[in-house]
Amino acid sequence: MTRKVNVGGVTIGAGGPIVVQSMTNTNTADVEATVAQILRLEEAGCEIVRVAVNDIAAADALPEIKRRVTVPLVADVHFDHRLALRAIEAGIDKLRLNPGNITDPARIAEVAEAAVAAGIPIRVGANSGSLAEAYLDEDGRATAAGMVRSALDEIRILEAHGVDQIVVSLKGTDVRMTIEANRAIAQQVDYPLHIGITEAGTPWEGAIRSAVGLGALLEEGLGDTLRVSLAGDPVEEVRVAYEILRALGLRARGIDLHVCPTCGRTGIDLIRVADHVRRELADVIEPIKVSLMGCVVNGLGEVRESDVGLVGGQKAGTIYVEGEAVLVSVPEDRLAEEIVRTVRGTLHRRRRTDD
Repeated sequence: MTRKVNVGGVTIGAGGPIVVQSMTNTNTADVEATVAQILRLEEAGCEIVRVAVNDIAAADALPEIKRRVTVPLVADVHFDHRLALRAIEAGIDKLRLNPGNITDPARIAEVAEAAVAAGIPIRVGANSGSLAEAYLDEDGRATAAGMVRSALDEIRILEAHGVDQIVVSLKGTDVRMTIEANRAIAQQVDYPLHIGITEAGTPWEGAIRSAVGLGALLEEGLGDTLRVSLAGDPVEEVRVAYEILRALGLRARGIDLHVCPTCGRTGIDLIRVADHVRRELADVIEPIKVSLMGCVVNGLGEVRESDVGLVGGQKAGTIYVEGEAVLVSVPEDRLAEEIVRTVRGTLHRRRRTDD
């Protein structure tokens, strides 16, 4: 079991729930845009948000951003250790340092001592694309072993200056390299691991690569917090992260939507129904399993295992709640809205029962 690290009231490690993170893609100095995006991320279920602190203007914006949001904030600092010091002064909840571009031990020590005094944890984030030259192989390429050595050297400097609240992150664009690096570092330290596939791509290929890499690590019990890195709206990162965790039975949030792939037996426009249901129920937080099936072949079995289910027929369908038919022969043009209504009604009854 890894150590416990507290980030602004959110616990990472020590066998707790795997924490979902993301990062803003706004100009941090633009307080209005950054706060707006953080609030959207928080609404989607993001539990820790990282912001780029790439210049003095970004660092100076941190106090006002902190004042207007409640989710813990991580300052992402590269190259200039003075920005890290300013972020600490601003009351940031966690600091991310890259051992590949802040390499002077004296400067790292200065940041470490300030972090200890402020009670702020530090994430040691080594990426394959930004390893210092000393950690590359003879051909000048990044390797899993090089990422591990880079992280360990930084950890030793931090530990020498009293830092014991550390999160370790080894990320590469190569999925297998990332898996290998995290397996190796987990054998040498007991700090929590922040896992992810860096520069994974647009939401389509990035979600697939992330699911493969993170799924493999999580199934081995590696990873205490994660970020799915996608080129696009960071809210999508949060949605994909929860879907990966749900697939492995590790976290559950919102609609667990199962839809049959459709075939020649399908008698309704199931894809249109599924798209409508996903869109209209995107605001749901409580876990609920919804199965949308195009025919009776697998449909009856699936709806028995679902909170709300649909079995399609010819231009109509039957809606089930907990395996019992509640609406029969619903016309195709009403199916989507009736499923949404049934899901919301089911959730409402649950809340009343819980109260």
